[in-house]
Amino acid sequence: MQPTPHPGRIVVDRLSKQFGSIRAVDDLSFTVEPGTVTGFLGPNGAGKTTTLRMLLGLVAPTSGAATIGGYRYAELPRPLEAVGAALEASGFHKRRTGRAHLRVLCAAAGLPARRADEVLDLVGMAPAAGRRVGSYSLGMRQRLGLAQALLGDPTVLILDEPANGLDPAGISWLRDLLRSLAAAGKTVLVSSHLLSEVEQTVDDVVIIAAGRSVRQARVAELKAEAQSGVRVRTPHADRLATALRGAEMRAGAEPGVLLVEGVPAAEIGRVALAAGVELHELTPLQSDLQELFLALTDGQAGIR
Repeated sequence: MQPTPHPGRIVVDRLSKQFGSIRAVDDLSFTVEPGTVTGFLGPNGAGKTTTLRMLLGLVAPTSGAATIGGYRYAELPRPLEAVGAALEASGFHKRRTGRAHLRVLCAAAGLPARRADEVLDLVGMAPAAGRRVGSYSLGMRQRLGLAQALLGDPTVLILDEPANGLDPAGISWLRDLLRSLAAAGKTVLVSSHLLSEVEQTVDDVVIIAAGRSVRQARVAELKAEAQSGVRVRTPHADRLATALRGAEMRAGAEPGVLLVEGVPAAEIGRVALAAGVELHELTPLQSDLQELFLALTDGQAGIR
């Protein structure tokens, strides 16, 4: 007997989508676990939005499957409580207020009207609840879309470029909100075309390019790969170089500084201690994660 799937687990299994002669998504597989914020990353046109639309039942896959808690979206018994999604900050009636827009949705879903004000407060939109949506900035519409996604207090949250239009304070607020939702056991999947934009928010990343999977990894793992070397300052540089036994290194611009490649800082410290070499500095040099992202995707694109 098969175990009951976790209600918050997203499974994309060999998913493909063909639009005429264009292969928008190509045999894509990944899993997103509950209690995490996962970044779904790729350059513009990589197939991210098409994948999310298939996951939400808005586009039929050519082959493969995408499930939430073991169900295709159309089969979910209580979809509003299972999944909340915000794919674009549009589709609002411009002459309605933010509160009225959400109350219409509450009525359609059988939710109490007070839930509209609860989620508006949660996303920091209570002061603008009585304003017409047509007067909202892009960032405010992003927050309203997030409030809409949260109406049913869903187990899974799927967001497409949610930081678009937010100022730095808004991005920091969004980061804290998503982290708190994951800490409460929810599954959060966030698409972005910039790894640097989400690196402080997400636990895991799924990277695609031209509709194909490139990498799924923990952010900490990618940061370790991006490490470009270690800066070491010591009054005994020659002795340390001898102790490191041929590790790739070069002299720094300052006296007594070595730049060591390919050896973790902890290992350099261990070797220096064993050799009795005094260290005055041991600093990992982190390269830009965005550079690693660009190297992985290799400038590829496709169709969104």
